[in-house]
Amino acid sequence: MNTAVLAILIFGVLILVHELGHFIVAKATGIRVEEFAIGMGPKILGVKYGETDYSLRALPIGGYNKMSGMEPGTEDDEKGFNSKTVSQRMLVIVAGSLMNFLLAIVLFVLVFSFIGVPANSNVIGDTIAGFPAEQAGLKKGDQLTAINGEPVNNWLELTQIIQKNPEKNLTITVQRENTILQIDVTPKKDPETGLGLIGIRDSLKTYDVWTGLKLGTERAIAILVLIVTSLVHIVTGQAPAEVAGPVGIVQMIGEAAQYGAGMIFNFAALLSLNLGLINLLPIPALDGSRLVFLAIEGVRGKPINPERENFVHLIGFAMLILLMILITYKDILRIFN
Repeated sequence: MNTAVLAILIFGVLILVHELGHFIVAKATGIRVEEFAIGMGPKILGVKYGETDYSLRALPIGGYNKMSGMEPGTEDDEKGFNSKTVSQRMLVIVAGSLMNFLLAIVLFVLVFSFIGVPANSNVIGDTIAGFPAEQAGLKKGDQLTAINGEPVNNWLELTQIIQKNPEKNLTITVQRENTILQIDVTPKKDPETGLGLIGIRDSLKTYDVWTGLKLGTERAIAILVLIVTSLVHIVTGQAPAEVAGPVGIVQMIGEAAQYGAGMIFNFAALLSLNLGLINLLPIPALDGSRLVFLAIEGVRGKPINPERENFVHLIGFAMLILLMILITYKDILRIFN
């Protein structure tokens, strides 16, 4: 699949799920949603169903729920956002990120229970066309039991030997069904790393759905902790900020696609976790800043002047756009340099 199309699909799903979270909780709390939009800019398609206009817009860079009663002076609208309690409004705001976290878990479960994860075995899961393994006659399902007479029991052991011997002949002992074979393979040298490669992939292992759910949840939590830790290190100056924009992410999606569906799903889950968490940061124009304003309202018993709040969000949105342009520019320079 074309990388750009795949990237648009992934971004589209992440945005759809995020906005769907806002939408579901808004409807559940009795808020009228005037428009549910995927994308920004000019409308391409639109359909009216009930009280909501569902639309697809030209630029795949975001989405939004236009809820009634969010403008100043609309607190009297019974189905308006501003007429609801602070806790209800906070739940509507946080629901988008929660849906992104849930999506990540679902994607991880699909990988663990249906696609499979590397088994760390000594059995070939697949060979790559044009690489030495295929040319030498190695096949999917072959069990590699020794290299140059040295026993190998798992994927780590056999890849370590191969990587340490670029452009050197290796005699691999192979068990194929009930037959023992001796096959000579010469690893090619990776021009970037200098390591030996023969073009084989590990076999995959799947788990039952309940185990997959447990492992998927654990992986999502571990990655969230890692993201938070990284952000703390960046803020405190303990680590440099390494940020990829849309161009960089599209490039990474293309690289992930080369390794199959499992890698694509894992990368999409990682993006979903990042999107959900970053949206909760107290940055103007993001959901996190709206939560801060609602928390202040809850403490002081009355809302901050809506015009001031909207001005803060407007300035924050402009700064985010400028930051995105800068990051995209750096992505392009990195690709062409």
